[in-house]
Amino acid sequence: MTSAKAEGAEAGKADVRKAVRVAGDSKLLEIPARVGFAASGVIQVLLGGLAIQFGATHVGEADQTGALEEVTKVPGGFIVLWVAAIGLFALALWLLTEAILVRGGSGSAWARRLQHLSKAVAYAVFGFTAVAFAQGHPTHASDTTRQLSTGILSTPGGQLLLGVAGLVVCGVGVYFVVKGVRRRFRRDIQVPSGTAGRGVTILGVVGYLAKGIVVGAAGAAFILAAIRVQPANATGLTGGLDTLVQLPFGGLLIVVLGVGLIASGVYNVARAWLARF
Repeated sequence: MTSAKAEGAEAGKADVRKAVRVAGDSKLLEIPARVGFAASGVIQVLLGGLAIQFGATHVGEADQTGALEEVTKVPGGFIVLWVAAIGLFALALWLLTEAILVRGGSGSAWARRLQHLSKAVAYAVFGFTAVAFAQGHPTHASDTTRQLSTGILSTPGGQLLLGVAGLVVCGVGVYFVVKGVRRRFRRDIQVPSGTAGRGVTILGVVGYLAKGIVVGAAGAAFILAAIRVQPANATGLTGGLDTLVQLPFGGLLIVVLGVGLIASGVYNVARAWLARF
């Protein structure tokens, strides 16, 4: 009886994996997921522009919601936001299938599974934010992050928890930098030959480096907020840029990073066509 149950359970798992594999390989999911890459790229280009503006003038907030707000100012922007949201949700779903299947790649299967899951959550949250803007009910990332940080700090051991969260975010930033320097992102795409391939590689390297530094700075802002018990400083990307701008030549550094974020956005738009599915 036990053996029959075990065999039934294994058969059930196999059926689930087969269903997930079919969903992950479906063109109905692949096409909108590619749209998600393109949408993410466009938002990063806008984010880079806001970062350049912030670095040059020290005015405004450079985060994802600021970029989405720029989209709402364009005629028909709400349509663009709905299309972007659908693409982002599809991309999150595809990443979820990859987390279940863990196909190919190198390193620990659980590490890759966690990587896919974290990206899926990030894209899904971004998708819901796009929906909120499309419906005319914007939610600003800096305010949400600040409220979350305040809630964490008000709990027992909150300083430690927020500090650990900051270390995790810093780790993600380091991961992006390493991925860019070692050009590991080339595993994610079908690299074209010749000049196009070199151009995409340069965009990827510059983009991942800039993204890694900005995310790392955001993590440092979380850690400083935990040490000083000042949740107002824990505002995600905005907090990271606020931290960088206080450095010598910080404004110039942010302008350079803004250019890098634009490169990252252009790379993601190219990835919409070149991504391996």
